[in-house]
Amino acid sequence: MTKSDATTPAKPAITQAMIDAYDEYTHLTLDRRRFMDHVTRLAGSGVAAAAIAPLLAANSAQAAIVAESDPRVKGEDITYPGRGGEMKGYLVRPADQSGKLGTVIVVHENRGLNPHIRDVARRVALEGFVALAPDFMSPLGGTPDDEDKVRDLFSTLDPAQVAANAVATVAYLKGDKDGNGKVGAVGFCWGGGTVNMLAVNSPDLAAAVAYYGMQPKAEDVPKIKAALLLHYAGLDTRTNAGIDAFKKELDAAHVEYAVYVYEGANHAFNNDTSAARYDKAAADLAWGRTIAFLEQKLA
Repeated sequence: MTKSDATTPAKPAITQAMIDAYDEYTHLTLDRRRFMDHVTRLAGSGVAAAAIAPLLAANSAQAAIVAESDPRVKGEDITYPGRGGEMKGYLVRPADQSGKLGTVIVVHENRGLNPHIRDVARRVALEGFVALAPDFMSPLGGTPDDEDKVRDLFSTLDPAQVAANAVATVAYLKGDKDGNGKVGAVGFCWGGGTVNMLAVNSPDLAAAVAYYGMQPKAEDVPKIKAALLLHYAGLDTRTNAGIDAFKKELDAAHVEYAVYVYEGANHAFNNDTSAARYDKAAADLAWGRTIAFLEQKLA
């Protein structure tokens, strides 16, 4: 074959139904076999489904936006006191820090403390904060490298223990020697729901940013003291079903909040390691709003 005859294989066509099926899979309502069967039917063949599945999933080999070796930040793996046991985490500070800074908890998705969330923590630090990404799988030994094992273990996490460890993380950052005593949190997917839950349980939390996170119970909303910034994806009908009721309860409880819905974006639109779901325009806009909000509330 001559060079002029060569053709580049066409990129597999990914439909919204396939993305929705992956969302079901990641949230434990489908097992892998049923997920692949569903995608095979949608794609027309097992070969096509095998090509599409990696595009729907997050790719941990994707290059980081802020490299681990970036000289502008200093990151380290740490342990700190949780509730009933030791918590693992990734702590990052600006390399040129002078003075005390606001502190931010970065809460992972339902894939644990992986390279992508470590990257997000470095991005937060680069914006002028002390960032801590806890591993909420610490009570189970920490996040495994095998993503399928992560998925299986995640369903065994105790929500009450997660809440207690999140509150303990706020307490730890309030005492950080480089922090100014003000603590915020940002979380994605499962982490978004965890941030909402943390806002309910910690009166010491100053600011909470939830990306496409499930809403807390209505009766718990009046406990929220933190200011909230809520990002939702326009195509995420599962999570978005609770927005109106949540807003009603927030208004009734006089909680400070802002809600943004990014039309045409999918759940997990901020995750740049997922080729099918990442939406750069929505991610950049939401990130700009997030940093401005944290700067205002944690100064």
